[in-house]
Amino acid sequence: MSDDPKITPCLWFDTNAEEAAAFYISVFGAGAIVDVTRNGPDGPGPEGSVLAMTFEVAGQRFQAINGGPVFPFTEAISMSVACKDQAEVDHYWNALLDGGGKESQCGWLKDRFGLSWQIVPEALPRLLKQGDKAQSARVMQAMMQMVKLDVAKLEAAYHGQ
Repeated sequence: MSDDPKITPCLWFDTNAEEAAAFYISVFGAGAIVDVTRNGPDGPGPEGSVLAMTFEVAGQRFQAINGGPVFPFTEAISMSVACKDQAEVDHYWNALLDGGGKESQCGWLKDRFGLSWQIVPEALPRLLKQGDKAQSARVMQAMMQMVKLDVAKLEAAYHGQ
């Protein structure tokens, strides 16, 4: 059996797959470019530019292609980042917005490449699952009012404050 993963997400970029991979590696502080295939003299892109590549970020392998503007990202696919605390939420939120990202709601954002991310503190699923229905409902209601998730406010909602 190979050490290569059986399923690897493939991200379609216009022309900036290499820039995106470097950005994601810098945001998460762990990763590497694994392989790069460059265009030859017969294209489809400019000779020497990236056609396809494989990179890893925080232990997850991705493929990326520069396929042109035909298929932009939508919210139908997002990357979910599990954060241990508010400091991690703040770090990833701010880093992924850097350079032109856009905030959404309920802990979602789009980075400057248009890829959607969910920045989720570990407290959210825990608070939604434990306790009674009223506590879970208060947490859900609080989350629905947020842009970036706030652990202290989620916990306060859980406790009825």
